[in-house]
Amino acid sequence: MRSIIQIFMVTAILVAHHSCKEQRIKEEQKQSQTKREVTAKDILGNPDYLAISYGGYREITRKIQPTINELKEDMKILSAMGIKIVRTYNVQFQQASNLLKAIDELKKEDSAFEMYVMLGAWIDCKDAWTANPDHDGESDQNIGEISRSVALTNQYPDIVKIIAVGNEAMVKWAWSYYVRPGVILKWVNHLQHLKNEGKLPKDLWITSSDNFASWGGGSNEYHVEDLESLWNAVDYVSMHTYPMHDTHHNPIFLGNKRRRGKAVQNRKK
Repeated sequence: MRSIIQIFMVTAILVAHHSCKEQRIKEEQKQSQTKREVTAKDILGNPDYLAISYGGYREITRKIQPTINELKEDMKILSAMGIKIVRTYNVQFQQASNLLKAIDELKKEDSAFEMYVMLGAWIDCKDAWTANPDHDGESDQNIGEISRSVALTNQYPDIVKIIAVGNEAMVKWAWSYYVRPGVILKWVNHLQHLKNEGKLPKDLWITSSDNFASWGGGSNEYHVEDLESLWNAVDYVSMHTYPMHDTHHNPIFLGNKRRRGKAVQNRKK
């Protein structure tokens, strides 16, 4: 009888141990999965997630698009440098979609590979890049940029964590293409609506990447009602600042640089 009881106890212990081990494995898998599903809130401002603006072009023309393998090479190099977020500027060309595909393939090849994208949608005014840009209107191409951004985000929700509507699209020195804040506001609200409707990931963040002056740090010409509304519409402000040159091109600065060089030469003589 004692032997039977001992066997029963050993069997019960083994079953309990196996059950606990199985439960622990499931918990670890669940934690691992949760860890991979990071959001914009997790990565932005996090020193463990360094970011860089990225263009994968290897030639002097955008007519030659980088290949998937070239983009994968770049991502491996950036990853080795500690970069985990790359920012793009437009989805007009294959570079953006190919970049997402390249990252997706790298993640499938190595589950530990981690790289996220801040996807830029380029915004132009009407008749941009002509002699007479109409800054009160917007380009017909903008809707295509937004639509492609939405499609790519939904195709790669584990990679695209932010959509940036426009790049320096409101600052006045972008004379060839800048738009009024109302245009950016329109598309930011459109994306926020899609997110609220469940047609974009709920944790996706929407912003616009622009100069500090455009965000209200410039002269009174920037202080318009639509800008105030835009502040409230974006999930965070993506602001550009430059240490040596900002807001308006200053040819005197370059001239002073040349004169300083001559002064140094004179002193050496």
